[in-house]
Amino acid sequence: MELGPATGQQAQQRSHPQASSGGGGGGGGGGPCPEMLQVAEEAFRGGQFALAAEILGSQLAELPQPERGLCLRQGDALARAGRMAEALDSYSAAARLARLRPEELRELAESFALIIRDKELRLPPRQGPGDTGGGGGGCLEGADPLGDPTCCRPPEPLGCPLCLRLLYEPVTLHCGHTHCKRCAQSGGGECVRCASRRPASTSVPSPAAQPPACLRVNVVLGSLLEKWFPAESRARRLCVEGDALWERQELAAALEKYHQALELASCKCLLIAQRAELCTAMKNHQQALYDAEVLCRNKPHWPKGHYVKAQALSGLGRIEEALKEFLYCVALNPEWSSMKMEAQKIMCEMFFPAFENVHDSLTTPFCNRTSYTRLKPAFLSSINTQVSGEDGSAAENSKETIMRLTKNPSQETDVSHHIMDSYFEDNKKTLGIVLSSLPTASLKRKFSNDVGDLQSLEIPSKIPRKEGETTCEKSASLPLRTIPANLVDASDFECSLCMRLFYEPVATPCGHTFCLKCLERCLDHNPHCPLCKEKLSEFLASRTYKKTVLTEELIVRYLPEELSERKKVYEEEMKELSNLNQDVPIFVCTMAFPTIPCPLHVFEPRYRLMIRRCMETGTKQFGMCLADELKGFADYGCMLEVRDVKFFPDGRSVVDTVGVRRFRVLSHGQRDGYNTANIEYLEDKKVEGAEYEELVRLHDSVYDQAVAWFTSLKDNMKAQILNHFGPMPGKEHEPQSNPSGPAWYWWLLAVLPLENRAQLAILAMTSLKDRLIAIRRVLIFVTRKRPR
Repeated sequence: MELGPATGQQAQQRSHPQASSGGGGGGGGGGPCPEMLQVAEEAFRGGQFALAAEILGSQLAELPQPERGLCLRQGDALARAGRMAEALDSYSAAARLARLRPEELRELAESFALIIRDKELRLPPRQGPGDTGGGGGGCLEGADPLGDPTCCRPPEPLGCPLCLRLLYEPVTLHCGHTHCKRCAQSGGGECVRCASRRPASTSVPSPAAQPPACLRVNVVLGSLLEKWFPAESRARRLCVEGDALWERQELAAALEKYHQALELASCKCLLIAQRAELCTAMKNHQQALYDAEVLCRNKPHWPKGHYVKAQALSGLGRIEEALKEFLYCVALNPEWSSMKMEAQKIMCEMFFPAFENVHDSLTTPFCNRTSYTRLKPAFLSSINTQVSGEDGSAAENSKETIMRLTKNPSQETDVSHHIMDSYFEDNKKTLGIVLSSLPTASLKRKFSNDVGDLQSLEIPSKIPRKEGETTCEKSASLPLRTIPANLVDASDFECSLCMRLFYEPVATPCGHTFCLKCLERCLDHNPHCPLCKEKLSEFLASRTYKKTVLTEELIVRYLPEELSERKKVYEEEMKELSNLNQDVPIFVCTMAFPTIPCPLHVFEPRYRLMIRRCMETGTKQFGMCLADELKGFADYGCMLEVRDVKFFPDGRSVVDTVGVRRFRVLSHGQRDGYNTANIEYLEDKKVEGAEYEELVRLHDSVYDQAVAWFTSLKDNMKAQILNHFGPMPGKEHEPQSNPSGPAWYWWLLAVLPLENRAQLAILAMTSLKDRLIAIRRVLIFVTRKRPR
């Protein structure tokens, strides 16, 4: 965190505009030394605040008139060094030169907050942004800076990532994360965990995202929350209803909902805080203060308790106490900039009222106060009358000034005087202790052990006196809520399609949950929800079947044995499906050849399932056979390997495949509607010696004959062949290098005008010589038949 201006020259520049307004400033050769100012800034950045203050003080002493920027910077250094009285002297000197702005007291506010954090709250130093070290007062990255107390956090993992409370009306977004319905609607359907939105719709017109109003409650998760936490779920419902009433400005009805929710909730801290804020909105500041006192007593490290207390005190006009609570907020969460600014505004008006009026810039509770009289610290009046002496010193020793003031104390309530006097007499005292020791009756309460004072507060008849004193105290001792083991039932996580435990659970937009594989199989046949029959065309078109993270996490956490058994069954199924010799899936359609592309248009549900399984198992292979009237499909075929799949919105797909190996069918079978077979792969029989030499001559001769035939074709016919099958492969130097023979041979067999049965007979041959002879006969025949 940056601690003030970066360089001394910037501090100088802050004073120049003031010189023209009569505030005084260094002129000519009497200006400060830039090198010394740089040293002071380096000391400040290095944490040597006392050294920085001494250097700045010496530079000010050498000036004929003080510079405002240097006075402010010296005040920052003195405040960081803990020398608060001297810091106020420096700020006062700056205020005499020009109006003091609240933002110029940032270092002073942070210094007070650090002292409170260390001396009174006794919290460890902060480690970095987002860390409060406040034992329940911390907040998540990017979350509400008020945080939540530990006792109010829902059991893992049933908390909403946005409001951090127990899920209410849980909705699962397309990314698989679950939020409260109201939170998801307020966020426009965007997930706060992964910042993803629903994909664009494929229909016309195409909205950029799913309308928040269309979000449906996850039926499985909603039922589980009602079963596991019935009272808490009802309390959440009442709280949400109260929030909605508050938004419509039906405050009395909202308050009644909060009262009802408090009777049911196991942890009441958040509800008490909400009720306090509502009471503040209703101008019932005394009741708001009562609730805030309860929170601060039982949750002293929760920033929100101090926040609502500061609001209530501001509404009652007790600004000194409100300042203390704002500083507690900053001490617990130094990144809370809005509370820091409120503290700076009060200090600016309280400590330096003669020089700046920030009344108009304060928040509404401050502007509307009636009982607060602006304080005029006596030590500022003393400083105003004691201008620098002839020796160039900026002011007398602040300790002596304060000591003289204590001999003739002001008749007014002098907060600044008491603060400074306390720091010089006893460095261990903190702002809270000092404020509580002031003579004003409203300031005599101690921050801790104020149970007795709570008895004096007026308790509305609507709320029993003991409620605020006991419910929050009881919740403070409650452990983190856990899911009752006797309520966890595997049947609550049962897929309605396969009647087994959810495996890779997926929630549909209509709110129902199924196993991923079960849902995909249903959508192969019908683009509607299997339970409610709602149309899922857009869900099908997006192809974003993301697992429901929360459902899966609950199964992993609370049903580990059942999940292990379910996973074992699934893995056995996948192992069986990935076997490329037993029960190999067979696509009954056309002829396919090794190395030759075979594009397929898949639209039948059974083949959608087959292709998907081939991709999921990782084999990416299936067999292609011709149809057979007696056996269902031919006894020979070719294995195809999937290179790419492109899906259409309605579930159809275009599959780009290429031939791999030939096979012979040993037995026919079926699985889930599509054909399967036990197969053995075919390889050519290799020859040697004189037979090999004869084979090479035959190979070269047939290749030349094939090239001559293709070259003689008409251009339009050649173009069609090239577009569909690609160019003819080149001649191989070793004809027997591939178990299925040379690639050009299969390309030629695919493009020649032969019947499928003739092609199948050649495919089944395991002798390359016999296949070459057969294709040569075909070439001779088609050459003679070609029209001249």
